[in-house]
Amino acid sequence: MGDTGRSSILVHILVIALCLTAFGFAIAAERRRSTGSIVTDSSNTTFCVYDSDIATGYGVGAFLFLLSGHSLLMGVTRCMCFGAPLAPGGTRAWSIIYFASSWITFAIAEACLIAGATKNAYHTKYRDMVYAGNWTCQSLRKGVFIAGAVFVVFTMILNVYFYMYYAMATSQAAKKISKTTPSVGMTGYV
Repeated sequence: MGDTGRSSILVHILVIALCLTAFGFAIAAERRRSTGSIVTDSSNTTFCVYDSDIATGYGVGAFLFLLSGHSLLMGVTRCMCFGAPLAPGGTRAWSIIYFASSWITFAIAEACLIAGATKNAYHTKYRDMVYAGNWTCQSLRKGVFIAGAVFVVFTMILNVYFYMYYAMATSQAAKKISKTTPSVGMTGYV
């Protein structure tokens, strides 16, 4: 258990560090969202000009850090399908519940982060100047990256619990149970 305990602590630390980095990038992306301002040039044409594209990079960074943290955990546990067998009981049930829940929150977080980065890039990179028909400039809705950040935290918590219960279930299954007497005493009737 000494080497397994150290490796499980290392996995916990790496997953938490990668998820917290993704959280930081998501918060930074929300704070640096691009906004548009209406500008009128010398020919009396009105259009929108958007500021920097740094939020797109932060959003993609958060996406990649969360992806690497989740991939690390799924690689270590072999996605629960190809690894060591899990001992029946409560620890196996909780590890399955946390496994499924972490995948759901992971998918939601990644969708929020990549959608926010794509929408932000659409305004700044792909449409530098847009003619403003209704005198407002479209921009990324507030809270898209925050929603991603919240689900990054949920994913991190569920990943920690998943790995904790997974490690307990695999260590229980690895223990040999030696019985001195048969559980059903029918050997005399053969």
